[in-house]
Amino acid sequence: MPGTEDKVTIVIVDDEDMVLTSLSSLLSLETEYDVKSYTSPKEALSYVRENDVDIVLSDYLMPEMDGISFLAQVREVRPEVPRIILTGYADKENAIKAINEVGLFQYIEKPWDNDDLLIILRNGIERKRLVSQLQEKIGQINAAYGDLQDMHKAILKTFV
Repeated sequence: MPGTEDKVTIVIVDDEDMVLTSLSSLLSLETEYDVKSYTSPKEALSYVRENDVDIVLSDYLMPEMDGISFLAQVREVRPEVPRIILTGYADKENAIKAINEVGLFQYIEKPWDNDDLLIILRNGIERKRLVSQLQEKIGQINAAYGDLQDMHKAILKTFV
């Protein structure tokens, strides 16, 4: 998990209140995640733009905006955040489209299995943590490389 003091934030978007209640209840009973639930993809996107989030789970078919469009916008704002689509309409064409266009972390069919969902969320959160660590290390390496280049130039100047 992202540090012991950091609380994991999950954004869930579904136009059905019953699905949001079910997922929120599961996560509040089984995890310590901070769950933000939205029936409006536009409101959820506003939250994602303004706040750090660890994972986003979205329904596929919603009246205001479909899940692929929503997750594509999440990807633009927070490319490092794993994105999961939840759908009751399992068709391979849309799954492939979602994976290719949005860079989905996972595609889950309704009804979902609670244990599988919890594992998928844990794996997505762990992936985000590892990618963040990798980016931090790359930044450190680039900074060290820049320092070495500066030292090399300084040494060359003393001999010229």
